[in-house]
Amino acid sequence: MECKRQQNIESCTCPHNSCDKYGLCCDCIRNHLAKQQLPGCCFPPEAEACDHSFKAFVNAWGL
Repeated sequence: MECKRQQNIESCTCPHNSCDKYGLCCDCIRNHLAKQQLPGCCFPPEAEACDHSFKAFVNAWGL
């Protein structure tokens, strides 16, 4: 599968554009899941950006 990094970068909402995984969504998600987190792009824009836990995800979406 060909990575669409440039296309991903155009719509990426992550503020950490210096991250080596920036635009590499599958690597980013894998990295966060290994830490039992979700990347910021999984949260609504108004959600607190510092807590990427599953609990914060549920709370942010009102689930």
